[in-house]
Amino acid sequence: MELEQRVADLERRVAALETAPHVVPRLGEGDFWALEGLKEQLAALRTPDGGVLFTGTVRLPTGEQYDWQHGSLTEGLLEADWTGCAESFAALGHPVRLRLLREIVGGRRTAAELAELDEIGTTGQIYHHLRQLTGAGWLHTTGRGRHEVPPGRVVPLLVALATARP
Repeated sequence: MELEQRVADLERRVAALETAPHVVPRLGEGDFWALEGLKEQLAALRTPDGGVLFTGTVRLPTGEQYDWQHGSLTEGLLEADWTGCAESFAALGHPVRLRLLREIVGGRRTAAELAELDEIGTTGQIYHHLRQLTGAGWLHTTGRGRHEVPPGRVVPLLVALATARP
């Protein structure tokens, strides 16, 4: 009986959404539409400790489009071994690597294109930084010496940058 009730509730909610006027959510301060959706999902899962959600829809200057979201339960995050994240954070902890990522996201994809930039270092230094970013999963090589941020890392990279801003 409980399952039938849950299905009926879901059908009612879908019907309400389909008949509601289309409203584009505002992204202003105090507008917690994503948070409210997360709370509803967590309540359905009956998880008392909560969770986190990050999501994004991004069009890069190169025209590539990425839609992505990820959610994690608090319990799993707090119980995990965080030391495995150190390499990923360390790779982002160098100003030249952040600049390289910004340039690659913007369309400069080869070491030769990156070497043309001012204050980025020698070709050897550039390759060192590219290896660090690749080893941490922030980059991969697509062939012919071209580098890109993997599709599943574009939004997380922008989320990390957004959380680090003052």
